[in-house]
Amino acid sequence: MKLENLAPAKGATKKCKRIGRGEGSGKGGTATRGTKGAQARAGYEHKIGFEGGQMPIQRRLPKFGFKNPTRVEYKAVNVAAIQALAEALNASEISNEDIVRAGLASKNDLIKVLGNGDLTAAVTVTANAFSKSAVSKIEAAGGKTIVIE
Repeated sequence: MKLENLAPAKGATKKCKRIGRGEGSGKGGTATRGTKGAQARAGYEHKIGFEGGQMPIQRRLPKFGFKNPTRVEYKAVNVAAIQALAEALNASEISNEDIVRAGLASKNDLIKVLGNGDLTAAVTVTANAFSKSAVSKIEAAGGKTIVIE
């Protein structure tokens, strides 16, 4: 085997399309751009979303929905999870940091305690918000709720 005998496999390479090199190239005249119109001329740039004169998709589809810019998003933690955390840590106080360490929320999340599940441990829970049912269950078990502002 010699270096000069090496060649790519048959069909692996194609000839490049030489545009604008006269009539003899077979691509002369219009240089594959078609006849007339903005797209045939130099410097043509269509705007984003242009579909050749067809009504663009962003105009065909209706507007709907609303994103409230002042919405406050909370990470939900149920009373049942607080009970499991209190048993695991054997603690009488559970703070945001304990909930984050347990993997129930991220460190930047605002935490809201919801009332799903049962609570038997008397714990003081610190969170950003509480539902009414969560407050009643925590206080019925002999605990307290502290809201972080």
